[in-house]
Amino acid sequence: MPEDRGHAPAKYGGSMMYWIYDYPNWIMGLLFVAAFVVVTWIGIFLTRATVHSWFHRESRANEMVGLALSSYFVLFGLLLGLLAVATYQNYSNVGDIVDKEASSVSALYRDFSAYPQPIRRQLQAALREYARYTIEEGWEQQRKGILPKGEPDRSGAIAKTLLTFEPSTEAEKIVHAEALRQSTRRIELSRARMSNVTLGLPAVLWWVVAFCALMNVVLIWIQDMEIHVHLILGAVLASMLGAVIFLIAELDNPFRGEVSIGPESIARVYETVMKPDESPPEKANNKTEDAAKTAQPEALQVDTPRISPSVPRNRK
Repeated sequence: MPEDRGHAPAKYGGSMMYWIYDYPNWIMGLLFVAAFVVVTWIGIFLTRATVHSWFHRESRANEMVGLALSSYFVLFGLLLGLLAVATYQNYSNVGDIVDKEASSVSALYRDFSAYPQPIRRQLQAALREYARYTIEEGWEQQRKGILPKGEPDRSGAIAKTLLTFEPSTEAEKIVHAEALRQSTRRIELSRARMSNVTLGLPAVLWWVVAFCALMNVVLIWIQDMEIHVHLILGAVLASMLGAVIFLIAELDNPFRGEVSIGPESIARVYETVMKPDESPPEKANNKTEDAAKTAQPEALQVDTPRISPSVPRNRK
């Protein structure tokens, strides 16, 4: 049974190709290529049995079909190339947004460490909870094409706590201004990331691609050549069409499918910067005492030298 990864709500938009993310990549890639090859071969046999002789009454008909196929393939290849570049560029941009958000979360957590207690503890705990939710719960919802509902609440809790602080010194004013700026940047990056959760090529563009691909296959059908050559060349062209269209569909939604953007950069910040020390207090105290004993200067551990009695010299 395929994994049910959900579908985006209609009111948020979405893609007509969401169904491909419910299956492994290699299965869908083979399915796309095999579907184009099978349709091409079936069409070749059907056209040879029905309209092939009628269409090729004149000897120049095959030359005209070949010229039309070459021209059409160039135009359609240009369309597919532009779509592939656009989807990959969007995939790369979303990855940059996630990396920048992770950097902003790390900088904001360090800014919070300059606040006095107890607000420092409250701010860091709220930001830590935001990162944990994004990694463990929010990202799973994004993979299903659903906007994480808990992120706005956690972002609001951070902003509310931050705005309650009133700096009393010049140093605190500088730190507070920087924290407000970094918090605003983090919110902007978070919204930019979530705006790409349901982003994809519109359905009308997919219909245009499907229609153009079908016209290309039809031109392959009505070629006049030996049957084995016709089948081989048709399979090669159809395989290329299926592979490129599959690539566009797979990269169309950056957070869905196996080829998707994950929370690794945010998780790395959480593990290295934000994650609290979970060791028991007694164990931590023992570690501290052991470290203090190890760090004692060696000079304090040197034995006191023995003083031997001096032998009086004989005076002449």
